[in-house]
Amino acid sequence: MKVGDRAEFERTVSVEDIARFAEVTGDTNPLHQDADYAAKTRFGECIAHGMLSAGFISAALGTRLAPGCCVVYLSQSLRFLRPVRIGDTIKAVAEVKGIELEKRMATIETDCFNQNGEAVVKGEAVVLLDPVSA
Repeated sequence: MKVGDRAEFERTVSVEDIARFAEVTGDTNPLHQDADYAAKTRFGECIAHGMLSAGFISAALGTRLAPGCCVVYLSQSLRFLRPVRIGDTIKAVAEVKGIELEKRMATIETDCFNQNGEAVVKGEAVVLLDPVSA
């Protein structure tokens, strides 16, 4: 891996994704699943959990960034910029910004964009790059 390497993960958010996320995490905030409640909020409709989008970043890091390495999260900062709505196609992009070879650590810029190219999440991750034995 080197500075500038990128990985992407893309998924269209469905009602089922939101329901499964709520079930697994216990985050049953009605904003995400109750259309009547959500209609009365600033969003006007149900939106996805912010951490669901963050999970797409994890998918890019863990499955696409460094083949042959186990990528282990050490930290992640996040800023949620826009709501993610049902039917939005979200692309998580992870780009290597720095590497500390002796510590086997990398700093990664992490962003999510909707189908219109608008940033919905921005952040930075620090990961451990742990080689997997053959």
